[in-house]
Amino acid sequence: MDKRQLDPASDRAVSALLGVYSGGYLGARDKAAILFLCDTGCRASEFTGLNLADYHVSSGAVVIRNGKGGKGRTVFVGKKTRRALRKYLRQRPADSDRALWVTVGGDRLTYSGLRQIVRRRANKAGVTPPALHSFRRLFAVQCLRNGMDLRRLQELMGHADLQMLIRYTKLVTDDLRAAHLQASPVDNVDW
Repeated sequence: MDKRQLDPASDRAVSALLGVYSGGYLGARDKAAILFLCDTGCRASEFTGLNLADYHVSSGAVVIRNGKGGKGRTVFVGKKTRRALRKYLRQRPADSDRALWVTVGGDRLTYSGLRQIVRRRANKAGVTPPALHSFRRLFAVQCLRNGMDLRRLQELMGHADLQMLIRYTKLVTDDLRAAHLQASPVDNVDW
């Protein structure tokens, strides 16, 4: 297995993607899609495979039926993402495919189409387009930074074991090291 440290999408890049004004259906869909990727940690292939019936509006639960290795799991979206999803779903073409994510013409959004959404918004924002998988890494790192334990994160991400998640803990450890360097009790006192 490749042991290189793979970086998550940066907060700056995600903020820039979300900050690009784009009204109407495309704007609502694209914003909801980016928030959804950040909030669920799902793979791009899982994202494009979702159907309307897989999203439970009241609870924010999303059933991923065909994860890696054919395994299913349930992930969740928070309040902000649910608001963006409601706005998108109100504008979604009525005669659309049963897919959750669809094109202007109502067809299921493809992996390539999702990549185009990110690239188009990144170009408008003047930032380098994040890789689709970097949103999954962002989810993992932010969950760890916000106190989620590895076991629950493993379940949400659909990993068979903890090996992959341990790579993400290095980024969080780097955060702790930087915070200590800045606030070291001994280094910040003239003794």
